[in-house]
Formats: sequence, structure tokens, C-alpha cells
Amino acid sequence: MLDVKDINVYYGAIHAVRKVSLTVNSGEIVSIIGANGAGKSTVLKTIVGLLRTKTGDIALEGKSIAGFSPAAIVRAGIALVPEGRRVFPRLSVEDNLLLGAYARKDNEVPKDIERIYTMFPRLAERRKQNAGTLSGGEQQMLATGRGMMSRPRLLLLDEPSMGLAPVLVHQIFQTIIDINEQGTTILLVEQNAHMALSIADRAYVLETGTVVLSGDAEEMIDNDEVRCAYLGE
Repeated sequence: MLDVKDINVYYGAIHAVRKVSLTVNSGEIVSIIGANGAGKSTVLKTIVGLLRTKTGDIALEGKSIAGFSPAAIVRAGIALVPEGRRVFPRLSVEDNLLLGAYARKDNEVPKDIERIYTMFPRLAERRKQNAGTLSGGEQQMLATGRGMMSRPRLLLLDEPSMGLAPVLVHQIFQTIIDINEQGTTILLVEQNAHMALSIADRAYVLETGTVVLSGDAEEMIDNDEVRCAYLGE
């Protein structure tokens, strides 16, 4: 489905991502793990057009999307749930969800809002409440729901567990599994390496902007280097 090939991304003179290549096949959950500053979020932002690759290519189902605007990439079927939630705090929960569907022209948006409310009952209870008054966990639910409102074929999730209590972390990861089982392919960036690997089919390890390891997620859990560096074992 997604093929990222040899991308190089810069912040000014800083070479943040170095010849990164990765693939995501239809139906998979693929995780990118690594330390702070490794380039994980930069890769996601480049895929969705918020940053530009200096060289290399990004293809969705065999067609290059490098150079597309973020809006065009959403219409092509990719949505990003950004790090830090980034909800619109002065808008209601429901208005935030409606903004997630801004690129759609069909008449099934109300149906999909109800689907999100079924997935996240707490959002249904707070549908008229301003998003800025929600807890961190509720804002993560809202950001995820907003991403799903574009009906993406590929959902990118950037640090969904950041700052959440352990019980909410498990709930968010179960939701990711549910979304995937309903037919959405997932590319997940996550510092909680153990949780990320536990739900992923495959994974990539980034260090200083470079892929240093890739493979089956279960095998990575048993990899001594990964266990020592990222799983705290």
C-alpha cells in the first residue's frame, strides 16, 4: 500500500531523516520505534505532506504522492493523528469530528460520527463540550476519531499513548487493534516500544534519522539489542 523509498528530510541545515525506506502492506499494523529525536515524527509528517523530502519518493498503491499537498494526501486516503492530539480547543467535540470530514463530499458523515461515538462512548457524552475541556485521554480519543472521519485507508498515529495513564494506554491500543480489524491499515509511531511491538505485524527501528533494524514485530521483542535499548530489559 505505502512505499517510502530513500527519503532525505532536512530542517534547515539539519539532516533529520537519512535515506529512510519502509513499506506498509494493506491490512497491516506497522510500528516505528526509537528514542526521542530519532526522526519518527518527521517521517510521518513527510508522508502526509507537512514536510518535503529533498530526495527519494513516497508512493501510495504504486502512485507517487511526493509533493502533494496535505489536503490532496487526505483525499488520496491517508490521515494523520498528530503527536499531542492537536484538537481545536474552542470548538465542540462534534465540530472537531466534522472538521475531520472536510474533504468528503458524500452524505454519510452523520453515520460516521455515530460510529465514532459508538467506538468512544465518552465522546458521545461530551459531544457539545469544548474540546479544550476534555482530559488528555478524551482528547486522544477525539483526535483518533477526527482522523477516522476522513475514512482513511491508511491511518498514521503519532505517539498516541503520550502522557496517558496506564489504563488509558491499554484502552487506546485496543482501539488501534479494533480500527485495524475493521479494515484500516495502521502506521504507528510510539515510544512505548513494548506496547507498539505487541500489536504490530512488523516494525522499524530508527536511530538518528536512519533505519537500523526492521522485521517481524514478534522477533524484535526477542531481539537482545531491542530488548536492552527500547524495552528496558
